[in-house]
This record gives sequence, C-alpha cells and structure tokens, in this order.
Amino acid sequence: MQFPQSLNRTQLSLFEGLMASAVTPLLNQAAEPPWQEGPEAFSEISLRGAAGHCLNLLAPMLRELSEHNDARWLSLIAPPGSLTQTWLREAGLNRERILLLHPRGKQSALQLAQEALKLGRSHTVVSWLHPLPQHAREQLEQAARQGKAQSLNISLG
Repeated sequence: MQFPQSLNRTQLSLFEGLMASAVTPLLNQAAEPPWQEGPEAFSEISLRGAAGHCLNLLAPMLRELSEHNDARWLSLIAPPGSLTQTWLREAGLNRERILLLHPRGKQSALQLAQEALKLGRSHTVVSWLHPLPQHAREQLEQAARQGKAQSLNISLG
C-alpha cells in the first residue's frame, strides 16, 4: 500500500526531528574552556601497586596532556623519583611542553602546586600529594579557577 503524502514530501522520523531541533542551538553556541564548566577544576586519581605499573597506567594520560592544544605548560609538581626525563621520553610525552618542578627550601609541594595554578601559565598542574585533606583540595581547586587551569592530584598508595 502506498501513501500519497510520502510521494509529495520527505518526512523526518520523530527521532530525527527532535535531534535536529536539539542540536541546532548547541552548534551555534561557542564552546567554553573546561575550567568554566563547573566544579571540574580539580581531579584526583588514586593508584595502588608497584611504582612502575602505576606510571605505565599514567603514561597515556600524561602523554595526552603533554599534547594539549593549549599553548601553556603541563606542570608536574614533585613527581616520584621514578618519573625521570628518560621515562618521559620512553613514554612518548612531549618534553618540550612539560615543566618538572620541585619545592625549594621550606616551600611544600602543595604551596608550589597552588602557586603554579594561580599563575595560569600551565593548562594542567599535576601533583603527587598523599594524603590530601579536604581543605587542601579546596585550595587547589580555588587556585586552579584563579589561573584558569586544571589541577590533577595523583595519589600513589
């Protein structure tokens, strides 16, 4: 059986019609940087096990961050001793976009991470703070928002 209306015009399915109306306004909006989306300025990963295995799990993530389109640095604050220049090279990270920073004198790794975040010269500041109390998380998040950056803490247990 043929329906005359199908010969005269093209019909969209209900799903296609809904998708077209829902997607069109989104395409016209400018994409906002991730630091303006909400409470995502701070993230934390907790890894347990041998240091070498943990670094192998982190390698793809750090590699992606080192290739970030943002012209700013990927800063690594007080990384574990096993994270060396040789490891960075072997893991395929873009070493030209990475800063390895260590606290000096009486400065703590937390203070250095906060300072690096506030300056805004890094798109992501990765710290290795364990344990990390709630007030320290809040300080890192606030500093990240101030510098329009991301704070990532890696807790190795």
